[in-house]
Amino acid sequence: MISRLPSWVGSVAWLLAFVAGGVNAIGLLGFAHEATSHLTGTTTLLAGATVAGDFLRFFHLFAIVASFVGGAVVSGLLIPRDPLQLGQRQTVVLVLVAVMLAAAAVGLRNGQAASLYWAAAACGLQNAMTTAYSAAVVRTSHVSGMFTDLGIALGHALRGERVEQRRLWVCITVITGFFAGSAVNTALFGRFGYDVLYVDVAIVVALSVTNARYVAMSRIPT
Repeated sequence: MISRLPSWVGSVAWLLAFVAGGVNAIGLLGFAHEATSHLTGTTTLLAGATVAGDFLRFFHLFAIVASFVGGAVVSGLLIPRDPLQLGQRQTVVLVLVAVMLAAAAVGLRNGQAASLYWAAAACGLQNAMTTAYSAAVVRTSHVSGMFTDLGIALGHALRGERVEQRRLWVCITVITGFFAGSAVNTALFGRFGYDVLYVDVAIVVALSVTNARYVAMSRIPT
């Protein structure tokens, strides 16, 4: 599958990873100090809240998990299980991601911790979209899998085995995009606060417009 991915996938994956890294950085830097682009740490904290009997904390963390999963569900409802099939459905998903991130920015600026749910849903939505399109080769909202694949490739190289260059390219693309987004939003948060999320909104809107025009010009059935 990885050899069949179009060349433009790298640019889109980098930008979506940039957005996810930026959104996650804001969640961690803000007053709630919660990750939103992945659920590993959140699941651990959820277990801790369960054991401690801290039900307010439990329901808050559970809502973050449910929001991320809910975003993935929406993606699954909109996009059929057909890898490499591009259409206006992806445009709709990207528009929804932008709307959710804008809602998160407004709510967080007003001190509403529940607005993290919008951010988590947006991350789940975009991650599910890229996962479906690439048959799980590209995941853009977290980098654990990318680092794992990178480590496997390096291990194979040390054994003298052939390393699949395209997979390395995908790993490095997603990792650097996520890192860059985290760095940029961290640098800007002190000055612009939660308004920095509008940079991510603008990126997603630009991607949605680009996809809509590309699909229309290519006469791809939707």
